[in-house]
Amino acid sequence: MLKDFAKLGTFLTVVKERSFSKASKKLGISQPAVTQQIKWLEDYLDTRIVERKKNGITLTKSGEELYRVALRLDKCVGGVEKEIIRIMNKELTFIIGASFTIGNYILPMCLNDIKAAIENDVLIQVDLTQKILEQLIDKKIDLAIIESPIFLDNIIYREWTEDEMILFSNQPLPKTVRPEDLNNYSWVCREEASHTRRLMSEVFEEANIECKSFDIRTTVTSPTAIKQTVLKSPKDDGTQTVALISKQVVEDEIESGMLYSAKIKGLVFKRPFYVAYLKDRKHDAFIDKVTSFIMSRRKF
Repeated sequence: MLKDFAKLGTFLTVVKERSFSKASKKLGISQPAVTQQIKWLEDYLDTRIVERKKNGITLTKSGEELYRVALRLDKCVGGVEKEIIRIMNKELTFIIGASFTIGNYILPMCLNDIKAAIENDVLIQVDLTQKILEQLIDKKIDLAIIESPIFLDNIIYREWTEDEMILFSNQPLPKTVRPEDLNNYSWVCREEASHTRRLMSEVFEEANIECKSFDIRTTVTSPTAIKQTVLKSPKDDGTQTVALISKQVVEDEIESGMLYSAKIKGLVFKRPFYVAYLKDRKHDAFIDKVTSFIMSRRKF
């Protein structure tokens, strides 16, 4: 009798992703391990269930029958999990840990949709990426959405969406700022240990721009502090204050005319955001539902 439902879960993932390699990334296991689990099912059933093609996979007739059975089983298991929670009378809050930009400016836009998707309360905790990952490892949060992964063996990382940082000010800027003019501004920056500051330095260094020569007037510890500092900077003292920040943080103020943005000629400041969760929770129904929902919402 087949008792190892995890192998059926792997089979469902292969079918959903239509690829052994994509399934391995989602499950956080090696591709040979995925292949081995599918082969185990085929040996157990004594029949071929998956045909590998150049453009993906197809199911054999037996594979299609197994897929229908596995879907029913997966649905039943999900229902049982909910019933157990009801029996225990345990109120669960799904906790998402997020970096500042993501937690303060992106996730609030879809929080109610996430709650509806998993039929459960959701709490967002915002902190530095390193602290968020520490909380994930300590199992104080269920899921992490971060901008600078520290790759660890017990965590699965899935690249989610791409963010772009822009130059902005509370005074009008030219549409494109020349690199040689950057020293003419007063700067507000994140602390040196932050991912934002490191990205800024790396892009400037690749372009042979010495950002240490910038007039850095203020250093702060969050994107909200950057935005508020620039917003309240004086406009009549002969200087213009600027900063680099995610466009998600200032898009409302730019649209309303409170702030102004510009590109820096020849430079692009882009970074990926990642969804992360523990490998030992890769079959968790809540983790899968929240991750699938977030991965489907790549733009906001």
